[in-house]
Amino acid sequence: MPVKQPAPGDLDPIETASRDEIQALQLQRLRWTLQHAYDHVPHYRKAFDAKGVHPSDLKQLADIAKFPFTGKKDLRDNYPFGMFAVPREQVSRIHASSGTTGKPTVVGYTKQDIDNWADLVARSIRAAGGRRGDIIHIAYGYGLFTGGLGAHYGAERAGCTVIPMSGGQTEKQVQLIRDFAPDIIMVTPSYMQVIIEEFVRQGLDPRASSLKVGIFGAEPWTEAMRREIEGKAGIDAVDIYGLSEVMGPGVASECVESKDGPVVWEDHFYPEIVDPETGEVLPDGEEGELVFTSLTKEALPIIRYRTRDLTRLLPPTSRSFRRMGKIVGRSDDMLIIRGVNVFPTQIEEIVLQHAKLSGQYQIDVARDGLLDTVVVRCELQPQVAAATGADELREITQWLQQRIKTLVGISTTVNVLTPDSIERTMTGKARRVVDKRPK
Repeated sequence: MPVKQPAPGDLDPIETASRDEIQALQLQRLRWTLQHAYDHVPHYRKAFDAKGVHPSDLKQLADIAKFPFTGKKDLRDNYPFGMFAVPREQVSRIHASSGTTGKPTVVGYTKQDIDNWADLVARSIRAAGGRRGDIIHIAYGYGLFTGGLGAHYGAERAGCTVIPMSGGQTEKQVQLIRDFAPDIIMVTPSYMQVIIEEFVRQGLDPRASSLKVGIFGAEPWTEAMRREIEGKAGIDAVDIYGLSEVMGPGVASECVESKDGPVVWEDHFYPEIVDPETGEVLPDGEEGELVFTSLTKEALPIIRYRTRDLTRLLPPTSRSFRRMGKIVGRSDDMLIIRGVNVFPTQIEEIVLQHAKLSGQYQIDVARDGLLDTVVVRCELQPQVAAATGADELREITQWLQQRIKTLVGISTTVNVLTPDSIERTMTGKARRVVDKRPK
């Protein structure tokens, strides 16, 4: 893959600032955020008072640990606009989660919030190697989901030409990539796999397309999937991170020249890693749950938001800000199978180790009496499916069962299927787990 170095003038000055300068800015902005939330959001005033803390108690950055966490439940309990810190008339836009597990979490943005968001997504695109004049094909979903519009405004802010394709209509996705010749695609990694499959179905080589960079986010994905996509599409695959409660895409993003984990834009977000069980702050380098406090958000300041994403903070490399390790899973997505903690990404890594298996998989969990049962469904690569006989299919099945047993520690039933057997996601995130166990 070609590796692009940032040109002079491509970086914001803060991206090369000293740690002392960054921390001084963080402290100033964190004090403002705490006071803004305390003064204007009844939930935060009540939560701070209940814990016996006041914004004036923040003397140094480490003092943020004295303040209470915020979770999804807090946002849902204050549905729809109870967490806003500005009058509704000053809110320029509203986004919301899907609300599949209850009320949606609602987020609001002032005009300044949207400007900051566009700046950070533009910064993320530049980190991925994008430059003014590039054509960007956006296949994230538009609407209440933050992905499409977040990417769109950022791409325009970066001076790029935007193709606002949204998700779905896979044949048309391929047609427009061929006809409009975009340089960059922004999409979920699982849907990029679907687009690659459609290229192959049409008899086209995805490596011959105009695409040079893929900016992938909205769901956890592994290094194995990065290698799979880069090899099949002939592009640089970089990771962009975000979540609607904190802002949307662009909270952190990888640099194409290093591809060593998303850089947290620490001038706008203060990250912590905490023990998922105790909430104790962990030192950099240790794995735990990612927590964010916003530093510049006006409409929806967020204090110590528990993302449930499991990762670690790493030292700076390509920029002066710290990086996130790859998301290993979510504390609320972790499966407990007969007493063993299992993350879907562990299965993904193993599936992608076999050259004849594609990156499409699904984990079905059920209960037979008192015992959990796990079925791993995966697919053959389209180009090898016809030539794979019954004996070889049996060997692949046994290999996958043994690898999962050895590396993950659980027994599974493995079904190796023909291509297109597993339902594809046309918009948003892949459904990797189907848990049929009684609640």
